[in-house]
Amino acid sequence: MKILMITNEYPPHIYGGAGVHVDYLCRELMRLDDARHRLRVLCFGDQRDSGTNFAVTGIAGMPALFRPEGANEKVIDVLGRNVAITGLAKDADIVHCHTWYTFLAGCLVKQFLEIPMVITVHSLEPKRPWKREQIGTGYNVSSWLEKTAMENSDGIIAVSEGMKKDVLSCYQSDPEKIRVIYNGIDTGQYRKTLKPEILSSHGINPLKPYVLFVGRLTRQKGIIHLVHALPYIEEGVQIVLCAGAPDTEAIAREMRVEVERARAGTVNDIIWIPEMVPVEQIIVLYSHAALFVCPSVYEPFGIINLEAMACGTPVVAAAVGGIPEVVVHDKTGILVPFEPVSSADPEPLRPQQYARDLAAAINALLRAPERRQIMGAESRLRVEAHFDWEAIARQTLDYYEELRKARFHRKHS
Repeated sequence: MKILMITNEYPPHIYGGAGVHVDYLCRELMRLDDARHRLRVLCFGDQRDSGTNFAVTGIAGMPALFRPEGANEKVIDVLGRNVAITGLAKDADIVHCHTWYTFLAGCLVKQFLEIPMVITVHSLEPKRPWKREQIGTGYNVSSWLEKTAMENSDGIIAVSEGMKKDVLSCYQSDPEKIRVIYNGIDTGQYRKTLKPEILSSHGINPLKPYVLFVGRLTRQKGIIHLVHALPYIEEGVQIVLCAGAPDTEAIAREMRVEVERARAGTVNDIIWIPEMVPVEQIIVLYSHAALFVCPSVYEPFGIINLEAMACGTPVVAAAVGGIPEVVVHDKTGILVPFEPVSSADPEPLRPQQYARDLAAAINALLRAPERRQIMGAESRLRVEAHFDWEAIARQTLDYYEELRKARFHRKHS
């Protein structure tokens, strides 16, 4: 089979879970029967790579001449890259697209090449209303592109059962064409790795327990709610916040203000690492942490939880989206009840109570080191048993075959 993968993020330009997903999925697809399949990746960036059955081509941004100033500049740039990708797409049996950034190209390629299109939905635009802060009326465009792709795709991959339910609640999609295929984790790469010197290099005391957050500085990840919880966390621990790549300058300013307010309200050290930390160092930070916190207000799956669990670290996480399918309450961590304002606005109904609930769960585990140790061991076992990339790639490849055969039969019936 000739597979065309279209993605915004691809190594080395990865900043979120969708990029991690595509990276590992492509690796595993080429390990499965690679003599029989060819994979071509078209992505955003300057990447160039090729092999016997594998090729990567990055698409640079639009010239400034074609980009308006202001909030819509990014969206116009995305549309231009999609058109360029369409012109490069050829000789494929199936096209697989990730996130709204690539859905225009996918819809066009499907028509030009008369091949099935499958989309993986890593998140949904109707569930992320705060994006209007980032891209203004471009949010109308991204929402329209997502709706159009849902309607025109031959298959939809949801990264969790929670995501499947969200797709059905937001769109008039046929449940029969939605396949749940989880995200995965490389358990060989993500495993307990102890290097105290890495902690010291980031200003973390290796002899003192710490609570860890890792994620982009975006409203989706709930980082501000965690910062509000910090004054309620018991004394004697460090708080390490690996939070970079702010969506907007406004949320960056809000984060700076709230972190200073939290520092004034606690004797615990709050260590904020605003730059993106290399993966090999993140693994060390996961491994040494007393626990990991995922306060997301919207999380279709949550690869970060898998990463922490693979390193043998228990998780405190919001009970939203696909997280309860990953984190088992009272076995691999603690799930914190979460009540959103509405389905259209996933912010907490009572934000102060949510912050206190997060702190209570964190404190419960901090007081129970033996319980944390057992949960960490259970976390590693669960990851190994249920989230192996080879099995996930096999499910994806089988779905490709299924969609291709279905299209063939429709065409010749």
